[in-house]
Amino acid sequence: MGVSYETDWVKSRSDLFPAKCAVIDSATKDSWTYSELEGRSSRLASLFLKQGVEKGDRIALFTQNHISYFDFLFACLKIGAIFVPLNWRMSPDELQFVVRDAAPVVMGVETGFVEQASQLQEDFYLIEIDSNHYLDQFPADEDVLNPGLVESDPLAMIYTGGTTGHPKGAVLSHRSIMWNAINTIVSWNLTDKDTTLTCIPMFHTGGLNALSIPILVAGGTVVLSPGFNPEQAVKDLIEYRCSIVLFVPTMYHMLTGTKDFKKAKFPDMKVFLSGGAPCPRGIYDTFSSKGLAFKEGYGLTEAGPNNFYIDPGEAAIRPGSVGKPMLFNTVKIVRENGGEAGAGEVGELYLRGSHLFEYYWNKEEETEQAWKDGWFHTGDLARKEEDGYYYIVGRKKDMIITGGENVYPLEIENWIDSHEDVDEVAVIGIPDEKWGEKVVAFVAAKGGAALKAEELEDYCKRKLTKYKIPKSFYIIDQLPKTHVGKINKNELRKRLDKVT
Repeated sequence: MGVSYETDWVKSRSDLFPAKCAVIDSATKDSWTYSELEGRSSRLASLFLKQGVEKGDRIALFTQNHISYFDFLFACLKIGAIFVPLNWRMSPDELQFVVRDAAPVVMGVETGFVEQASQLQEDFYLIEIDSNHYLDQFPADEDVLNPGLVESDPLAMIYTGGTTGHPKGAVLSHRSIMWNAINTIVSWNLTDKDTTLTCIPMFHTGGLNALSIPILVAGGTVVLSPGFNPEQAVKDLIEYRCSIVLFVPTMYHMLTGTKDFKKAKFPDMKVFLSGGAPCPRGIYDTFSSKGLAFKEGYGLTEAGPNNFYIDPGEAAIRPGSVGKPMLFNTVKIVRENGGEAGAGEVGELYLRGSHLFEYYWNKEEETEQAWKDGWFHTGDLARKEEDGYYYIVGRKKDMIITGGENVYPLEIENWIDSHEDVDEVAVIGIPDEKWGEKVVAFVAAKGGAALKAEELEDYCKRKLTKYKIPKSFYIIDQLPKTHVGKINKNELRKRLDKVT
């Protein structure tokens, strides 16, 4: 049954520090105190109840980053409903699948997406979100009764990428989200003095759970940006005196290329965090040259997403390391034969802890495959060195076996990325009759550079073992990205399939 869950932390935080600034909208300059945040979510929870929403019902949200994310999530927290943030970058077919799978009874929809939502072949009560004041049309009835929750009850369902097959709804319980927040606050030393800028889409766990929720639980301030513009991000980080921020590598790639970043000092910033994908070494070098603290984290929708901690000083001398496990979670690396890997050995990363997801929605078989003997099998490859520091090597499915040798694309990508004329790179394996798989690289050149495959091959020969050197180099204008800004290797494979 689980442990009784009776604490509404949003209300508790409001009672403790009612006048403290909780959230700021960077686009409109509107701001809300913790008391106002509590009032908004209570009003919305009351509306849900009047619409007949019951414990376990799904409540969807279809909007860019906006105060409504907190309104909807916290309203669900109060009445036992399940919050389902929708990826507004999905194709119509993908969106239709997710909505049909989740079957929400209520959907909040940004005005610009109302027409798209009206084409969905599902029945739900629609709340149009036309401004930060969309709640004003509803009565200020805030008498909300706790339905008797246990900590294992679902609170949110976030759909994973969906780059292969249909997206899966990862169900996060009250326990999952709270323990991720507690673990992050304690391990990363967050306080009520911290401010973060959230540009990563909040339909993604990185935008919602990596820093936004932990910062609010700690009593800090979250600055919301409806999207990511690198020049505006630099201005917001400085204007709002942000102390910690999370971007994905492609966002850092854009950010560090701006004139504003090159001139900026960021006096209030404690650390820049990178997540979502392994970060190129060149990004580390850029921050180091400016004397700014920078480090990587590791996570995924099903796991918090926060799992490791590394001091920025250690990150500077161990580029690529995600550090050591946080205070309240357990990690191990397992070889192909099921034995635990030794120091320096690569194996699959397993995780255990209260911050992990409960199950995949409507997918019992996939849940059983992911959870075995109390451990979550991440599908990611990692290694632990003698000094106890962990390194993420890449996705298990991305590992290339060529001529019987294991090749990890990240090593090759890091080296090619260090070439002065390379803007971005992705390495994949494709079927080959002779080698089983062969290594190929897609490379985007920096503006104006005339890269040639022969030049890149010679560059690789300076560093890499022969079997790791790509057999083919494809020079393209821009690498395709997923919904959350990661390089889309599946799309690159599809492009090769069309020409071979």
